[in-house]
Amino acid sequence: MADITAQADQARVFAALHAGPDMLVMANAWDAASAQRFEAAGFPAIATTSGGVAQALGYADHEQAPVEEMLAATARIARSVSLPVTVDFEAGYGLTPKEIARRVIEVGAIGLNLEDTDHQAGALRPAEAQAERLAAVKAAARSIGVDLFLNARVDVFIRREGDMAAQVAEGTRRARLYREAGADCIYPIALSDPEALRAMVAASGVVNVTLRRGGPLSIAAAREAGVLRATYATSLFRETMTALEAIAADIREAVAAAQ
Repeated sequence: MADITAQADQARVFAALHAGPDMLVMANAWDAASAQRFEAAGFPAIATTSGGVAQALGYADHEQAPVEEMLAATARIARSVSLPVTVDFEAGYGLTPKEIARRVIEVGAIGLNLEDTDHQAGALRPAEAQAERLAAVKAAARSIGVDLFLNARVDVFIRREGDMAAQVAEGTRRARLYREAGADCIYPIALSDPEALRAMVAASGVVNVTLRRGGPLSIAAAREAGVLRATYATSLFRETMTALEAIAADIREAVAAAQ
């Protein structure tokens, strides 16, 4: 059973980390072990990665993993660290806004990502309908006693429909609607162009970007664009799996050489 008072306090602490002037940077965990190592490294909060969690459980990303297994994994992560934990909840796994809020709070998380892709339809949800959904999640969470920090993902840039000007126009439109609906942060996933990021910041104030080590967007450039939050999505999980593959290959070579 979650300690609602403590969880509500953690949610307030987490929200304050987005107030600037420093940018909140979080490494994305996929299990308790990775979360504990990120805590030991000094990160102020933990974000999960749906892709990493799903693959660690033996499933593909994009809501291919059963929601019960994803929630159980989040609960293990939240129990394993003392830091605030925000969960990548994809598009909500078919749950109602009330169920989303209740289940996320039950596993000990204090925030979530919620994207505007409809995986069953294979298209973006209408922006107005998504805004209503976001508002309902916020209201449901507050009624329970935890003001979940809602990171509203805008999937315009990952879908790449139209040129950059069209994407920015639609992205900023959605950002304004989502913020008006109560979203605490806007997440234009896959956007790395500094000028486009500045437009998103101007439209919504608090923006989360995706970084990867050696990627096109640096922490410094993101901060210069006015970004207040950065996460690494599934890239750290992929790096770790690549390193593990190299270790496995090295062992197999040693076995072959000894025979």
